[in-house]
Amino acid sequence: MKEVLRSLPSVVANHIAAYNAKDPQGLLATFWNDALLNDAQREFIGHEAIGAWANHEIFAPNVTMEVETAREHHGNVIVSAKLDGDFDKTNLPDPLILHYYFVIVDDLIAQLFIIHNK
Repeated sequence: MKEVLRSLPSVVANHIAAYNAKDPQGLLATFWNDALLNDAQREFIGHEAIGAWANHEIFAPNVTMEVETAREHHGNVIVSAKLDGDFDKTNLPDPLILHYYFVIVDDLIAQLFIIHNK
């Protein structure tokens, strides 16, 4: 059952806040040490790999995330967000909306899938 969320789970809210504040340690603190992140069909496992991904893909190009919608689906949290930043926007839609599929276990992100749905 899909449910529109009035407020985000704290770990998701903290993740987005760290993302927008350019806070690498805060971002990593939202993940399990062995978490899996998949972005654009590329897989990153563990804090070291996720930290390197975040520095290159999020923090260096000053990417910001603005939540458009959030919903719960069978215990998972799905966030649709508008992204902006200093990255090449050639052939990207305006606005760029990505969908974040959070799998949360014991108040930490175990898996995060980032998808550009068309």
